[in-house]
Amino acid sequence: MTADQNQIRDHGGDLDRARATYGGAAEDWIDLSTGINRVPYPLPALGPADLCALPQRAARDDLIAAAREAYATRAAIAPLAGAQAAIQLVPVLVRERATGAVDARVVTPTYNEYAGALAGAGFTVRAVAGRAALAGADVAVVVNPNNPDGRIHEPGKLIALAKRVGLLVIDESFADAVPELSLAPHLGEGGPENILVLRSFGKFYGLAGLRLGFALGAAPLISRIEEMAGPWAVSGPAIAAGRVALRDAPWRARSIARLADDCTRLDALAEARGWGLVGGTALFRTYAIPGGAASAQDALARRRIWSRVFPYSTDWLRLGLPGDEAEWRRLGEVLQI
Repeated sequence: MTADQNQIRDHGGDLDRARATYGGAAEDWIDLSTGINRVPYPLPALGPADLCALPQRAARDDLIAAAREAYATRAAIAPLAGAQAAIQLVPVLVRERATGAVDARVVTPTYNEYAGALAGAGFTVRAVAGRAALAGADVAVVVNPNNPDGRIHEPGKLIALAKRVGLLVIDESFADAVPELSLAPHLGEGGPENILVLRSFGKFYGLAGLRLGFALGAAPLISRIEEMAGPWAVSGPAIAAGRVALRDAPWRARSIARLADDCTRLDALAEARGWGLVGGTALFRTYAIPGGAASAQDALARRRIWSRVFPYSTDWLRLGLPGDEAEWRRLGEVLQI
């Protein structure tokens, strides 16, 4: 990825753009351009206290306890309005820890908000191809598993890397289905103090509109994040849903099993179409498209199925996983044309 491409902050979920080009009402579309679970957690009933009152400390503390259980960690935890809220705070943490010019490096290609946020703070951001090239950086960013190619990094190797960088940011937004990859269980008392782990709630639980995520790490690091985030960093509805969903281990296990089967199903459809698997996670798959990704995206969009292409690749196309059988049938019909 070039330096210019580092600054391009395009995203999936831009259904307004799809509709502007191809028409149709929002309900006509299947949005597979994101990595959001299309079989969401059933939203618990919300009471007046969740909607009308300011979030209370006791409820927030219980949300943190639920996250600590779900992520099997003893780390300090800050609930935030999505992992994106933490990304916006990373440049401040880096500036406070570094002296002089900041050496920021990001393993790419990946989620482009890291390079965007760091560059926006005035840092020179260096895109590197692999983990080894991060050593010596003031701030190093790894997405694990990676979006969009699904690359993974073993926890032990990331812990070893932490000794060779200033601040190591590990984005685990797609790690719910692969808990063995998570650094969360390695954090806490006696663990590395310069690792910041970010978790997304909305992707795996399919409730992205609630805007809930978590920053995990050593107590001083998380205290500073809480200070910057200010009071009421998470809404009452997000707290209420998170407290219930994060403790629902049976739903989590069923979802992991279903998503694994769905990945196999989608890969088979793509292979039959002649698409090559680049990689992916339990929530999305990325394919190399003979003839180019733009034409494939166009063909899907004409049938009201939105997908994701990337500014740094002419042949990569990413698809989220359909939800119900009607969505699977529509996608299958398009891919068989």
